[in-house]
Amino acid sequence: MKREIKFSLLYRDMWQSSGKYVPRVDQLEKVAPAIIDMGCFDRVETNGGGFEQINLLFGENPNVANRRWTQPFNDAGIQTHMLERALNAIRMSPVPADVRKLMFKVKKLQGTDIARSFCGLNDVRNLENSIKFAKEGGMISQAALSLTISEVHTVEYYTNLANQLIEMGADEICVKDMAGIGRPAFIGKIIKNIKSAHPNTIVQYHGHSGPGFSMASILEAAHAGVDYVDVAMEPLSWGTGHADVLAVQGMLKDAGYAVKDINMKAYMEVRSLTQEFIDDFLGYYIDPKNRHMNSLLIGSGLPGGMMGSLMADLGNNLESLNKWLVKNNKPTLTQDDLLIKLFNEVEYIWPKLGYPPLVTPFSQYVKNLALMNVIQLIKGRERWSMIADNIWDMIVGKSGQLPGELDPEIIELAKANGKEFYTGVPQDLYPDNLDVFKQEMKEKNWDFGQDDEELLELAMHPEQYRAYKSGKAKADFEADLAAQKAAKEPKPEKVEVPVGNYEPKSMIIDINGEKFKVGVSYGDIAAETAANGNGKVAPAQKEAPVAAAVAEAHDVLAPLEGKFMLTKDTSETPLKVGDTVKEGDLVCYIESMKTYNAIVADKDGKVVGILKSNGDSVEEDDVLIQLA
Repeated sequence: MKREIKFSLLYRDMWQSSGKYVPRVDQLEKVAPAIIDMGCFDRVETNGGGFEQINLLFGENPNVANRRWTQPFNDAGIQTHMLERALNAIRMSPVPADVRKLMFKVKKLQGTDIARSFCGLNDVRNLENSIKFAKEGGMISQAALSLTISEVHTVEYYTNLANQLIEMGADEICVKDMAGIGRPAFIGKIIKNIKSAHPNTIVQYHGHSGPGFSMASILEAAHAGVDYVDVAMEPLSWGTGHADVLAVQGMLKDAGYAVKDINMKAYMEVRSLTQEFIDDFLGYYIDPKNRHMNSLLIGSGLPGGMMGSLMADLGNNLESLNKWLVKNNKPTLTQDDLLIKLFNEVEYIWPKLGYPPLVTPFSQYVKNLALMNVIQLIKGRERWSMIADNIWDMIVGKSGQLPGELDPEIIELAKANGKEFYTGVPQDLYPDNLDVFKQEMKEKNWDFGQDDEELLELAMHPEQYRAYKSGKAKADFEADLAAQKAAKEPKPEKVEVPVGNYEPKSMIIDINGEKFKVGVSYGDIAAETAANGNGKVAPAQKEAPVAAAVAEAHDVLAPLEGKFMLTKDTSETPLKVGDTVKEGDLVCYIESMKTYNAIVADKDGKVVGILKSNGDSVEEDDVLIQLA
């Protein structure tokens, strides 16, 4: 009798491995019946990861999306699963235990069957609560091994890790090859060891196709005894995503395994609908390069799941960096130039940081630090001169134990910055605070939601949830989408302006064949206004006192681009006008690439102006705060 291998469709991860956003709930409801009709999936990944946060970012309610999107699969008997990040749950920073516990309860009641839990550092202390809380909430606990390749990440390392997680109570194991850099034989040995020691434990393989190993890895996983294989489908398979179900099914069937048949009519419908969603708005946030495989990823080890955000970050930073280069009479860079510099820097710093597995959020931390180093070095500054708070937390042990040893250079750097190393249980650093958010909801007269799901969203994503409730999130998204669309529209023809030694008061210009009469002025407009003879004060004179006041103030400038934030969580008190600060005091943050960069005062003074609002986009050298 042939051994059966089952498939899970990563419909959530397909999108987030390609771009920034996921489909709206109405789109997800539209595609669900066709996915079911394909007849080949026993599981579907519906949520977790960035799903909830992304819904909030485009002004939609993730709880509504979760319930309505999972229901068709529940009705059809197809298991649904989510991805969660242990200590970080479904966000990028540590989460109090009471909020983590509520999450599993809510997700099960919303229709999610399986919690795939991973710790980016493979610290079993962080996964212990995930296993415990998932089972208490009625979910199947699937503990994941975050795969990477280094001198400390051996077959024995992962075999022992799986044994510990199963002893802790994990129902299943996921071999999570999030970067697709796990060598096929390496993956096969790990799975074989797990199945030999725990034959009744389900093992699921998750891989990405970016570097080029995925099909061979899947075949080795099958030979080693894997039970489930994660797959994607066109038009979002391959590239930085995952192998296509058609190819995987054909390969495994030929190799003698029992695999379900695929209803090709339904496959084409899902394919068509997915393309429809791309054409609607999601395609504006998908970098075409993410649709390609790239063996350069083997060296850097960066995961496919973050390549969508990586390319977006790279584009934003490249624009800012090139402005600086032009201003300083230096040659500009292409995106490929910056990408190669980034990959090289990742390879250089990763061993020095103790080999954190390159999975969320630590892949972002390593990538962000590498990119900051590259930018600083290009500008003639020192490496390590900008390290975000989240990255420091990883370095000093607040996120968990690093798999390898820190380089002495990093240890000395930490000491020089007054950082203390932590060896305790990471969760102990983040005390329960659900009551704080309950109080906020009561004060604002907000509904706790079915099964406390709205309370969970506020506690899990405070800033994003508040922006969603106020309508700011939807307005910001719609403005950004309009800008994305405008950027792809044809540019107007170049306007020809007459040149001469005269000053016309108006002229006729031609734009795309239409004639327009416009007023013009040359020379010192302020001086002309002042000399207009009507006895009124010129605008330049009116502004002089304000200019003088600003000149006397000391500006706190943005050292990088990102989003201005006065605080990073509710435990901090925001700065306000009138406060006195000392040199070195924390005044605000810039959130860039999902990490918080602390901004400190570089002199003593009194706050006379806060020029940005929470969430405002800022560029390097923008004035954030004024001190007098």
